[in-house]
Amino acid sequence: MRRLLLLRHAKSSWDTPGLADLERPLAPRGRQTAPLMAQLMAKRRWVPDLVLCSQAERVRETWQLMAPLLGAQIPSRTLRTIYPGAPSRLLMTLRRAPDEARTLLLIGHNPGLGSFATSLCGAGSRKAIERLSTKFPTAGLAVIDFDAEHWSEVAGGAGRLEAFVRPKDLD
Repeated sequence: MRRLLLLRHAKSSWDTPGLADLERPLAPRGRQTAPLMAQLMAKRRWVPDLVLCSQAERVRETWQLMAPLLGAQIPSRTLRTIYPGAPSRLLMTLRRAPDEARTLLLIGHNPGLGSFATSLCGAGSRKAIERLSTKFPTAGLAVIDFDAEHWSEVAGGAGRLEAFVRPKDLD
């Protein structure tokens, strides 16, 4: 079995006009929410073996705030294929992930991340899949399981949505 954790970066700041999109940092709300999602992941034992991040500042900052709370030194890689987040490129990235990583966390961007997550889910709670397809908010987390021996075998509709958690669900 393979487990994919798809996380949209935490809330970013728009306070600096003219700042390149890749350089936008987290907003104060994002700096609060990222650790809360990490605490939930640790509590539910959704701890990745490997983290794949886009090169955007807000994604890297999200992971930096989460990593210490997951209780292990988790390797991470920054990949250009994750930004801006076309579903076809995300699937290509996923299929190239090392098989040693049975649980993979991919931190990326919308609208591609939400479309990608929805396209992977052929099973799971219909209500949760509907919520996921309607809106994948900042710091939202989808947990998708695959009955696959290798990441290269993952295909659209082959996943089972085990959970979809939004920051407002933590209140």
